[in-house]
Amino acid sequence: MSDIRYSDPWHGGIRAMQMRGGTSKGLYFLAEDLPADPAERDDLLLRVMGSPDPRQIDGTGGAHPLTSKVAVVSRSEVTGIDVDYLFLQVMVDKPVVTDKQNCGNILAGIGPFAVERGLVAAQGEQTRVRIRMVNTDGIVTATFPTPGGLPRYDGDTAIDGVPGTAAGIVLDFEDSGAAAGVFPTGNLTDVFGGVEVTCVDNGMPVVVVAAASLGVTGYETVAELEGDEELNKRVQELRLEAGKAMGLGDVSATTVPKISLVAPPAHGGTISTRTFIPVRVHESIGVLGAVSVATAIVQPGAVGHDLAVLGGGPRLSVEHPGGALEVEVELDTSVSPPAVVRSGVVRTARKLFDGVAFPR
Repeated sequence: MSDIRYSDPWHGGIRAMQMRGGTSKGLYFLAEDLPADPAERDDLLLRVMGSPDPRQIDGTGGAHPLTSKVAVVSRSEVTGIDVDYLFLQVMVDKPVVTDKQNCGNILAGIGPFAVERGLVAAQGEQTRVRIRMVNTDGIVTATFPTPGGLPRYDGDTAIDGVPGTAAGIVLDFEDSGAAAGVFPTGNLTDVFGGVEVTCVDNGMPVVVVAAASLGVTGYETVAELEGDEELNKRVQELRLEAGKAMGLGDVSATTVPKISLVAPPAHGGTISTRTFIPVRVHESIGVLGAVSVATAIVQPGAVGHDLAVLGGGPRLSVEHPGGALEVEVELDTSVSPPAVVRSGVVRTARKLFDGVAFPR
């Protein structure tokens, strides 16, 4: 158990580690260091992160959905699983903490964090950690370097959206966690508001939409898309309708599903994407969001399949505003609806600080 415990909002602190995971950044906590009651926990996290405030000026949040994230980690009681990982999205300008989605970027730091905190022992030059993503019950194995018994963060792996290089972390998804099925509406395509879409969930609920069907090219900059008020209105209307059809209910106060606009690749990849998360536009694309998009476009008849440049193998390059993300997806198309055989991706992570965070 940590030797630092949260006591009161004026004098007490709580042990936390900040890590960059993939193209996101967040605070990583041991579950035992947080209040057991979800309402008390969420109240504490809002005050630690500085929400609600557009700048999160009085907290540790980075004033953007991609830098206002939390991982809660504990030893798993499930046989064969090393650690449980609960992802919490802390809204920036609203007093809301939601567990309605996974985060594959923050996931990249879970294995190293587990070793750092002594939840898992290093296994030599490379360590494998089996992680249960509590949000969806999906299982992933993270493999990363641990020379000398500690995680190594420096290396020669580059990922678009992050400057420099770092040690590669291989994430191999054993179960997508898509409890309602890969295509949760039961259809390869649906039409909402006159727009054809594919609703897909291979770890992240995503609505795949051809950019041209919304009157844009799909190659716009983040600023151009965020500045298009009419487009944003249509995207949010589409998201609300799709959310109900995907079994997510009223999604007006949640961060899923994501809306991913797709277009033919512009830089030699498989597909080009622009993703709303759900109001701001992603500077790149989330790991599980990319996996879900890739799952859709490899399926004949799904939105985006006719726009993609497919090479026949499991590896796909999902282009985004910051570059591209390489993913691997294999489907069993002998069953209906298609089932996911495996998904994989290479990410990096880095420990930024380890210490005590003080809530407002």
